[in-house]
Amino acid sequence: MDIGALLLRTGLTATIDEPSAEAAYEHFRALAGGMLEAEAFHDAVAACVRQGLIREPLRLDEQSLHCHWRLVLTAEGVARARTGIGR
Repeated sequence: MDIGALLLRTGLTATIDEPSAEAAYEHFRALAGGMLEAEAFHDAVAACVRQGLIREPLRLDEQSLHCHWRLVLTAEGVARARTGIGR
């Protein structure tokens, strides 16, 4: 399973906006059918950030007291997700 490609497709079809990376992983894992190791998820997220396919997922919004984890694709990430190329 190409988790990077799955992450990109998920970014097109679902919203993941969670209070922590752990909660984001659990949300993604549920969408992916439950069969996914945390390390593989975090590795795929890091690879997609390095490749400029998703934005840095940890955000501290103005006036916020806590960070949130959001899956947001870049323009390149959207293009790859639509063509099914993945990582």
